[in-house]
Amino acid sequence: MADIVAEIKKIPPVTRFVVVSSLGVTLSAILGLVSPYNLVFISSDIIKRWQFWRAHTSMFLGGDELAMKLEYIFEVVMLYRNSNSLESVHYKRRSSDYAWQLFLACTGIIALNRPIGSFLHNRALMQTITYTMCALSPPGAQTSIMSLVTIPIKYFPYALLFMDLFSGRAAESVSGMIVGHLWWWLVWGGGTGAGSVEQGRYARFARAPGWLRNWFGEHGGEERVTHRTAYQAFAPRQRAEETAGARTTGYSWGAGQRLGS
Repeated sequence: MADIVAEIKKIPPVTRFVVVSSLGVTLSAILGLVSPYNLVFISSDIIKRWQFWRAHTSMFLGGDELAMKLEYIFEVVMLYRNSNSLESVHYKRRSSDYAWQLFLACTGIIALNRPIGSFLHNRALMQTITYTMCALSPPGAQTSIMSLVTIPIKYFPYALLFMDLFSGRAAESVSGMIVGHLWWWLVWGGGTGAGSVEQGRYARFARAPGWLRNWFGEHGGEERVTHRTAYQAFAPRQRAEETAGARTTGYSWGAGQRLGS
């Protein structure tokens, strides 16, 4: 048991929260501990009855007709793999920023799904995380679908969308792709996330507030390197001239004399 707990603690905190939420909400419905009706997104109940938890549970209630089928297993595996990749690589030691940006993304998902009256947002959340992860992957990277087919990773979100066409949740999946694209473009500047530094025009607004950084145990006042100051380039000739003309430090011993002179 201690080994299992130790392995779980190795998972980055935000990814651990996402996966545990998905399993906890879905299994509670499958086992009949909670009625699925109390877990889906119903705006009138949220506003009039103050059932705010629905915004959270609608993001994680998975499975087709609440049956533990291959579809949900695939979904939770993708949720873990892609979220872990984002948090471990692009948000390393910055889980608070990842949590804050994921919260903003979830807000966008709910807003985009209101016109279509979606009761569940789990597919949109998975698609948002997947799209962002794929967009930040190095050019030429590849991934596999259920270890059966290997495709360029940039096409993976569209492969998921194709599969959602058969489950009738394509609109929800598209909303997740839109939010993921906005996340990648506005925060990361449409790049590959090299150096794990957000370069988007609105990156400064995506930083976690101080209270959240402190809650994660991260230093709120720590200065971060930006894309404007991360690198200082020198032309080879300029570097050679500066090195040759640089003033040496230490004591000057003079030119010296030959022995016997």
